[in-house]
Amino acid sequence: MLGALALALIVAAFTDIRRRQIDNWLNIAIAAGAPLFWLASGLDLWPDVPIQIGMALATFVVLAGLFALGAMGGGDVKLLSALALWLPPTQFLQMLVVMAIVGGVLTLAMGAWHIARRQRDRLAIPYGVAIAIGGLWILGLEYLPHATQAGGLAG
Repeated sequence: MLGALALALIVAAFTDIRRRQIDNWLNIAIAAGAPLFWLASGLDLWPDVPIQIGMALATFVVLAGLFALGAMGGGDVKLLSALALWLPPTQFLQMLVVMAIVGGVLTLAMGAWHIARRQRDRLAIPYGVAIAIGGLWILGLEYLPHATQAGGLAG
């Protein structure tokens, strides 16, 4: 399940780089996979599942406001909201911090490139890249060590 999520995040990053768009089918697939992950990981129906859903809804409401202001793309809003279904609150906050740092570096680098090329059109940042890196960072940090330990104990 986590491998599928990681692959979906990579696809989201690449499509955002190429087309500045994250497809709805990908966001739906990520969101639809979350309940299967909850079941496989033993998440309690109460209060854990409502917490995940509430966090995703709160994420969507806040980011939809940013979208309305033109500060964020719609695909980014949906991707972050879908990702909120997968990560517990603490991990989600950690992911947001990593995403913000990566997004800031990405914005500065693309802004410098934009200026160096003397382009006058509006700069479009593929923020799905920052979201994907933040998500992959947390997946690697939180789940890879456990998989390695479990494999070492089994062998």
